[in-house]
Amino acid sequence: MDAQGRGRADNIDPADQWVLNPNTGDYELRLNPSSGQSAVPGPRRPSQRPTGQRGRTGQNDRTREEQDSREVPGQRRRRAPQPEPAGRRRSRPKKKSRAKKALLWTGGTMAFVLVAAVGGAYLYLRHLDGNINTTDVVGAKNGFSKDEAFNLLIIGTDKRTGKGNEGYGDKGSVGHADTNILLHVSKDRTNATALSIPRDLIVDIPACQVRDKDGSLRTIDGTPDQRFNTSLGQDDRDPGCTMETVKKVTGITPDHFMMADFNAVKTLSSAVGGVDVCVAKPVDDAESHLKLPKGHSVVEGEQALAFLRTRHSFGNQGDLDRIKVQQQFLGSLARKMSSGDTLTSPTKLTSLAEAATKALTVDKGIGSLSHLKDIALELKKVPPKNISFITTPVIDNPADGVVHKTVIVNPTLAPQVFSMIKNDVSLTETKKKEKAAEAAKLKGPKSAASDVRVDIYNGSETVGAAQQTLTWLQNNEGVTKSTQLGNAPKKLSKTTLEYSPDQADQARRLADIMGLPASALKPGKSEKNDQGLPAMILTLGGDFQSAGTPIAAPSKAPDNVEKSTADKTVCAK
Repeated sequence: MDAQGRGRADNIDPADQWVLNPNTGDYELRLNPSSGQSAVPGPRRPSQRPTGQRGRTGQNDRTREEQDSREVPGQRRRRAPQPEPAGRRRSRPKKKSRAKKALLWTGGTMAFVLVAAVGGAYLYLRHLDGNINTTDVVGAKNGFSKDEAFNLLIIGTDKRTGKGNEGYGDKGSVGHADTNILLHVSKDRTNATALSIPRDLIVDIPACQVRDKDGSLRTIDGTPDQRFNTSLGQDDRDPGCTMETVKKVTGITPDHFMMADFNAVKTLSSAVGGVDVCVAKPVDDAESHLKLPKGHSVVEGEQALAFLRTRHSFGNQGDLDRIKVQQQFLGSLARKMSSGDTLTSPTKLTSLAEAATKALTVDKGIGSLSHLKDIALELKKVPPKNISFITTPVIDNPADGVVHKTVIVNPTLAPQVFSMIKNDVSLTETKKKEKAAEAAKLKGPKSAASDVRVDIYNGSETVGAAQQTLTWLQNNEGVTKSTQLGNAPKKLSKTTLEYSPDQADQARRLADIMGLPASALKPGKSEKNDQGLPAMILTLGGDFQSAGTPIAAPSKAPDNVEKSTADKTVCAK
């Protein structure tokens, strides 16, 4: 039975008998194993017969027949015409077998399909790239690194752009930063933290630079005691100004931004087939027109946007309770986008790609489909249970008087949260414990503070950090054998303490006084101070906050700071 007939007998389409051999990269014929051939034949081998020899018999023919029983045969060469025996009629030339016709047809069709598919995919990717809106802002990184921790500022504006959005946001708004989430993804991709920043947080908006259409830079003056949301749109501020404001408030530097308007919520929620939300009581909100029964519901499009805009039906009817609703929605959307139902559906993936690329505005550093894909894939590595949502710890603004309209940063709790994010510390218990050899540096006897001899250098961005530290060590901690030697040769992101092996007890004492992590201790060598005596080398880095503030980041979030994770749904109250 030929290949085509065998395929029909086994109910197999001939085209399905061609498979990709991963060892050769070629498409090869896969016949039914019952025919005596291997399931995946090896690649065709070139003929070994010498040039000029056409038809040989004997051992070579037998060897070739044995090979043909295992391999897909190549096109046979024509044999030299043989003299016709006398008295015998010439036989009619045989037609090509149906198997050969099937091979030619399926091979040609396969090649056409592959070329068409690759060409179509390329054109579609070019189309998606063209959907992406970019803004050239000062402060964003150029490109995206898959090997580092990254901070992505997600901004939702209240601008009434797009069809059907006239009833949302502030009429005539220039597009303020209505929703703000700083997403930090850890270097090892074990965890991520989404820090919400209230729009009504009173901050000092710093001066920032914006790029005009002609490419020139223009400086916009800062303004004190303003709502955070005015860091965008007001006085022509662009997202780079919002990034600069985040840095001033939290001490964390955003690497990139993504900005979305009302349409983004509607299109993304519809692209994934709706987002599961939960409310603890029935909702019928006259302002947002949201109507939901108690319990779980699936929202998309206009209803999804209404859910995010509702605040009078939740909690104390303020922005802080609406932030909790937004966090619930984003956690559910993240679960839906990474679910098998979405990832295995070409229709949903295509809709999601179209919606995402059209709905977002990003900085030029990540303004390509390739970079956005990389960010998505890196974020997908983080288990939903380790994606934490937390709101910037705040207190009521005393300047408001009796009626509280705005908030300010909680000076007690917020620095601890900011420090954890800045130093890549998870808010969930996922970090691996320090290696025993690393932690051992802090274990052992400690010298007296008066015996610690150390030279202090400033490798941080804080002017006068070395002198501040020297004054504090000598006057408050009794480290009298300390000296400050000005600026370090280069800036450091982390504080380090270098010492020789015989100074280990001094290093442990200083680490205890300053709250240095084990990773800051660098055993090796010391230097001679101005008296010719061996002194440790303390270089303050970017993690320095102020003299007396522990260098090591907190290991856990404050107990009285509310947080949630993306793997769980908390019903809005």
